[in-house]
Amino acid sequence: MSFRRIIWIVLDSVGIGEMPDAAAYGDAGSDTLGNIARQRALVLPNLCRWGVANIRPFDGLQPAESPLAAYGRCALASPGKDTTTGHWEMAGIHFDKPLPIFPNGFPRELMDRFEDEIARSTLGNKPASGTEIIDELGEQHMETGSPIIYTSADSVFQIAAHEDVIPLFELYKICEQARAMLTGPYAVGRVIARPFVGEPGSFTRTPNRRDYATPPPKGMLLDQLAAAKVPVSSVGKIFDVFLGRGIGDHVKTKSNVDGMAKTLELLAGMDRGLLWTNLVDFDQNFGHRNDVEGYARALEEADAWLPQLEAALGPDDLAILTADHGCDPTTPSTDHSREYVPLLVYGKSAKGGVSLGTRATLSDIGQTVAENFGTRIGQGTTFLSQLQP
Repeated sequence: MSFRRIIWIVLDSVGIGEMPDAAAYGDAGSDTLGNIARQRALVLPNLCRWGVANIRPFDGLQPAESPLAAYGRCALASPGKDTTTGHWEMAGIHFDKPLPIFPNGFPRELMDRFEDEIARSTLGNKPASGTEIIDELGEQHMETGSPIIYTSADSVFQIAAHEDVIPLFELYKICEQARAMLTGPYAVGRVIARPFVGEPGSFTRTPNRRDYATPPPKGMLLDQLAAAKVPVSSVGKIFDVFLGRGIGDHVKTKSNVDGMAKTLELLAGMDRGLLWTNLVDFDQNFGHRNDVEGYARALEEADAWLPQLEAALGPDDLAILTADHGCDPTTPSTDHSREYVPLLVYGKSAKGGVSLGTRATLSDIGQTVAENFGTRIGQGTTFLSQLQP
């Protein structure tokens, strides 16, 4: 059994409960979807039809008697809990050790070299929330022209700059310079451009974010699909996370709603292959800001969109919904959380109501996609045969 098109949607950060090692990451009690459901009644009829509440109980969500989708959950086999770790693991890349993090900011000798390279001084150099640090340092940045450097509990080197102070082309160049310098013990998963606009007291980040990932090892899923001449399209930050390797058509997004619309647009013009979408608002706009209500509304928007996705699917299509990690907005932390992620797999010719259990790794999804298109990756166990009616 194989599918002509696979639509793979990452609900960024929609975790469903702490993994056994969560306490080692400071994430004991984290449960992104579960804790939101405890605090705010969720209306998710379509996700429930697919079987999200069959994976495990959630307050106020009813299990389906006959779920449309196969359902289960995935653990992260690699250490870590960030975008790069989660997405790379989906593609068959496992880490032996976490990507480097800098809880006290970046070493002075590195920052001195970076400032010499870009011919500007810098501000910040500490872990921070992206919105809070531009509120704190944005006015000083506008006065001095110094970009704001910050990190988080993730392996990131983030560079914030006002678009009227450091134009986008220069901000992107600065990010490229940082990416070239951040090697060896400083090889963070991503350098991220974080442009913003506005005046002191009312700064807002723009959609012109750009991610500069460290290059993924050869042989991962997108390399294997390219070698097998399987077309791959992407929506959102997937292109950046994998440096565009093996990806043809790709579009950026301004929001989840935009990402869902563009997914349908690309799907309409796609004859065969993989369409891989990341919906980032859950994480970027709500999880990191501890915005429970915003997160809940975003979940309900995605749920309301599912019937449109179902209508766009042909008899030889397969849709996969999952996540890359958690980001529980109900906990004091504003960082990602070490959680299991949901796995919902639906196709009009695929077997629904099948429990896929707890998968040992996100690579099981990548291996299933690989097998479907006649290839394989180095990690993961396929569940393709379990979808046979």
